[in-house]
Amino acid sequence: MSDLAAIAVEVSPSERFREYLATQGKRLTSERAIIVDEVFASHEHFDAEQLVARLVQRTDKTRVSRSTIYRALAELEKAGLLRKVARTNDREIYEHDYGYPQHDHLICKKCGELTEFQNPELKEILQGVAAAYGFRMEGHRLEVSGICANCSRPPSRGHRKLDMI
Repeated sequence: MSDLAAIAVEVSPSERFREYLATQGKRLTSERAIIVDEVFASHEHFDAEQLVARLVQRTDKTRVSRSTIYRALAELEKAGLLRKVARTNDREIYEHDYGYPQHDHLICKKCGELTEFQNPELKEILQGVAAAYGFRMEGHRLEVSGICANCSRPPSRGHRKLDMI
């Protein structure tokens, strides 16, 4: 789940995808439209299998093949609507790259939890580093790996009978 507020966009994700596909000589099929709608229904990180499961649970009887979902995710990424955030448990994790502000991630190596955060000071530091090297920064992507607060807590254990003597 994310605390980031969506940014107002003039073109819907579906329309933007339609425009991208047109540049590739492709069209927005009903299956692709269903996938885009489901992906942008909420701002949550997801992997392809989670998306497959969500589409299978739909009650409108519309079926989308697994291969179509995987191909559409790759096209959505090329179109700049999605991006891969991390790889956890051998699965690529996606998030919206369209309609949400620049942000970074803390990624727990133990449980895979992704925490989004924004820090204007970090952007200033990176701009300073880029300037020092004569580099024109257009954006950044920061993923900090480590162990989250929940996973770093010591395990709670009850008293063993021998400890009570």
